[in-house]
Amino acid sequence: MKISGNNLFVTAMKKEGVDTIFAYPGGMVVNLLDALHDASGIDLVLPRHEQGLIHAADGYARATGKVGVCLVTSGPGATNLVTGIANANYDSIPLVCFTGQVPEHLIGNDAFQEVDIVGITRNVAKFVIMVRDREMLAQRIKEAFYIARSGKPGPVLVDLPTDVMAELGSTSYPTEVSIRGYKPSTGVHIGQLKRAISLLKKAEKPIFLIGGGVNLAGAQEELTQMAEKLNVPVITTVMGRGAIDTEHPLYFGNIGMHGCYTANRMANECDLMFSIGCRFNDRVTGKIATFAPNAKIVHIDIESAAISRNVTVDIPIVADAKLAIDKIIEHTKPMEHTDWVEEVRSWEKAYPLGIDVKEGVNPQKIMETLNEVYADHDTIFTSDVGQHQMWASQYLRLDATHRLIQSGGLGTMGFGLPAAVGAQIGCPEKELVSISGDGGFQMNMQELATGVCQELPLVCIVMNNTKLGMVRQMQTQFKNGRYTITCLAYHKSCKGKCGTPGYVCPAYYPDFVKMAESYGSKGYLVEKDEQLKSTIEEARAYAIENKKPVIIECLVSPDEMVLPWIPGGKSFDDILL
Repeated sequence: MKISGNNLFVTAMKKEGVDTIFAYPGGMVVNLLDALHDASGIDLVLPRHEQGLIHAADGYARATGKVGVCLVTSGPGATNLVTGIANANYDSIPLVCFTGQVPEHLIGNDAFQEVDIVGITRNVAKFVIMVRDREMLAQRIKEAFYIARSGKPGPVLVDLPTDVMAELGSTSYPTEVSIRGYKPSTGVHIGQLKRAISLLKKAEKPIFLIGGGVNLAGAQEELTQMAEKLNVPVITTVMGRGAIDTEHPLYFGNIGMHGCYTANRMANECDLMFSIGCRFNDRVTGKIATFAPNAKIVHIDIESAAISRNVTVDIPIVADAKLAIDKIIEHTKPMEHTDWVEEVRSWEKAYPLGIDVKEGVNPQKIMETLNEVYADHDTIFTSDVGQHQMWASQYLRLDATHRLIQSGGLGTMGFGLPAAVGAQIGCPEKELVSISGDGGFQMNMQELATGVCQELPLVCIVMNNTKLGMVRQMQTQFKNGRYTITCLAYHKSCKGKCGTPGYVCPAYYPDFVKMAESYGSKGYLVEKDEQLKSTIEEARAYAIENKKPVIIECLVSPDEMVLPWIPGGKSFDDILL
């Protein structure tokens, strides 16, 4: 018996355990969607824009640990995925993106909605391929899922010409994959690990620097066990936050540009930096020549190319974070670094995090109220990109039942809301809170409709300072307050009048409360701290009861800045408190 490539695609999805496909229709996938129409056990989710679609698949993958699956048409459908593919690639998120393509005989002829999506995405995806042979379709799909989830995870794009998908062929689907030249590391080099442990035994001021790789590996419990056994203080990158309970006595916060004073000073004064699952990007290191100047550096990462790429290390170990931590626990005895831990605690007491506001809602208070309201609920927070993201990473309490999903390496505005949609679809038993700024929220706010139609009880916090806050912060500090196109309330008639005595700014649009109502839901406005708890509790109850996303607009002063702050390219000595 022979079946079409479209019908084989359905078989492949079931064999790979796919239960959700984030899809948008178009001419080059209409036959494929028809094949999926009656497929039991596979839900098709229709977002309102392909960029929202891939961010939703990304959020689904981060929340569930499964591969996120996208399906879009050719041309603009495919190109609208590019930012999301790059975003997932930077953060090592497993996605398989299927794009429809014009028939093979039209490729290269400037056909309607034809683009070379393989060429476009080659440098921002883990792997890309066009399927040109119907008999290789099953093998290519199997390989796509294997590549996406194995080794260092990442996005894979598979381009599907309509004529290949219409062709009849075999019904079989492979059970194993063997790709020449692609053999991800599956073990730990014990010799290198023992060398690293010997440095740990000699160190007087060791630290664990933990990146997002530990969260991706699901090694939170093992990391905590290791830190407690060795009594070594832990700091994290923004993406590593939550790898250990943020209230744990050995945890001292985020390192980097907007990390806390204590964590950055620890990196500056440690004699051994034991890094696991961290890329050492510029937001972490600042000026590389002065980064961790007194330290020997051990670097454990699943990707060999990431080791010594930015920071030269003393002992490289290519390994999965969870396997490596397990081996460290196995090959070590309890250690004492009490004096060092107490010294670090004294810095934390001397330089605590805190925001003192003169007007508007306190960003710190927003996060602390979320901690209070959701303390007893299994919750996933998603963040957009900007000042609110840094405040969320500074003040949200994260542990085994409270996680934060955010865009790290690419820093993609518009990520937060669609990621929350995907995470809630993947984890209906958990509660979801999306945290955005007014700028980032407007980049993909159409996905509120997806949340309504999917009956998702999302709580959307929109921190509205009427500005593109992170860039405005840079303009305040380095451009003498010359605020070029960072005011979201700016009208053409404002030109030459901004900041002049007596000038009244025009009204701000949109009205987020009314916007929520226009989607058949409910919006809330918070203008002072005292309203926060009651409003969040009421909004949460409404969302759950009505199975609809709600918006809570919090009015934040545009003058609030994210501090501490190590300006780009600077060192710990230049930290702004």
